[in-house]
Amino acid sequence: MEDTVELCVGEDVLHRLYSASNSSSLQESLELLIEISRTSHGRAELALKQILPVVILLIQSYSGSQYLAQSMRLMRNLCAGEIANQNSFIQHNGVGILMNVLMAATRPEPDNGIIRIGLQTLANVSLAGNEHQLPIWHHCFPQEFLAFAEVRSREVCDPLCMVIYVCCDGNSELLSELCSDSGLPIVAEIVRTSASVGFGEDWFKLLLSRICLEGPYFPLLFSKLYHVDATMKDKEVMVGNDNFSTEQAFLLKIVSEILDERIRDIVVGNDFALCVLAILKMSLEVVSCRIRVKSGIPTGSTDIDVLGYSLAILRDVCALEGLRASEEEPVDVVDFLVSSGLIEMLLGLLRSLEPPTIIRKAIKQSENQEGTNSSSSLKPCPYRGFRRDIVAVIGNCTYGRKHVQDEIRQKNGILLLLQQCVADEENPFLRERGIWAVRNLLEGNAENQQSVAELELQGSVEVPELANIGLKVEVNPETQRAKLVNIS
Repeated sequence: MEDTVELCVGEDVLHRLYSASNSSSLQESLELLIEISRTSHGRAELALKQILPVVILLIQSYSGSQYLAQSMRLMRNLCAGEIANQNSFIQHNGVGILMNVLMAATRPEPDNGIIRIGLQTLANVSLAGNEHQLPIWHHCFPQEFLAFAEVRSREVCDPLCMVIYVCCDGNSELLSELCSDSGLPIVAEIVRTSASVGFGEDWFKLLLSRICLEGPYFPLLFSKLYHVDATMKDKEVMVGNDNFSTEQAFLLKIVSEILDERIRDIVVGNDFALCVLAILKMSLEVVSCRIRVKSGIPTGSTDIDVLGYSLAILRDVCALEGLRASEEEPVDVVDFLVSSGLIEMLLGLLRSLEPPTIIRKAIKQSENQEGTNSSSSLKPCPYRGFRRDIVAVIGNCTYGRKHVQDEIRQKNGILLLLQQCVADEENPFLRERGIWAVRNLLEGNAENQQSVAELELQGSVEVPELANIGLKVEVNPETQRAKLVNIS
């Protein structure tokens, strides 16, 4: 069998392989050369012997043989960080020859191993720079990239994300192409694949970060993932029937993770923040349900997960003081959200919820003693931690922003926030988030401090919101200004 295969490429080609490996058979030569190519020194030596063009000929001739995988592994290794081999790959039409092999490997059933090695080769070559990236992009975009994105395999998706990310990194034109009508289906399929089978490398997150957070394309991608491929209209997400797809929930989850991991490195824009706020508003209809969910997100309900991840994203967007949309247009993103009704909406949500568990039990005990039974229209938390997340967003918004502190006072929200400074078994860390929010609410705001002092004097804060957390209100006898201090 081997003699028959060897005759396909000619004795001179095989002789160069045998000479470089000091071997007399193709099988052994490939094994030895793969081992040599694992080191930078070995790759440099093989580049001087011009082994890569020989390997390209092998791949072109043996596309259906037992030696294909070995030849491709050798080619991948040779292109790892060795510029001479990377240049040779482009000069000898390596992209075209390799793509013929990979497209054949997608039919009828994808050969994930072959596709992965081929995409890793393209990724290695693309790292050499723009002159190497453009031939890859022009040959593969959009049809070939889309075909690979539709392969539901983690081992294919990871290197595909690397190739696309490296090509678009620092190239705004290619990024715009990727997020155009012809390119966005590629990204949508990548998200669907990752939602289905997961991902093992960071390239997927890096790609989504560039598209959704550093770029303005999150609304378009989010809509593309809806069941019926809804479109954007007036920068609002048209999803309809408050029924989100699992891929949309997955996208929000990953974006939330990226933002949490890189909050100090990423500057988000107003359009992104407003889009998430719009998603949150549409998902809030799930709060009308009467089912008390005992788990945190993910809950198994797509709509509730969208609600939770949207709140988590807004919490992190509001976490930094003075977060700017861009250097050219220094608009505070938090102020933009507040002016769009964020605080009023969140206070309304808190008022619509049942009291925290400890307060709810006290009310029930009081009703039993008095023989009353009030039917409440208040709603349970749709997931474990919902109340805590609302308080966290409010607390972050009030940090160092007097106009937000004033708005909460003007909307009678001070007592409401004081009531969140308690332990709640349905909302882990609610007490800590509540204390943070109240501290920020009173920091540098004499009017809010005075309001809390008046609440105490009127007996309006008899529940242990303050004393049980070791805090009390003191009024300066000279200035008559109130402040929150530790009891100790």
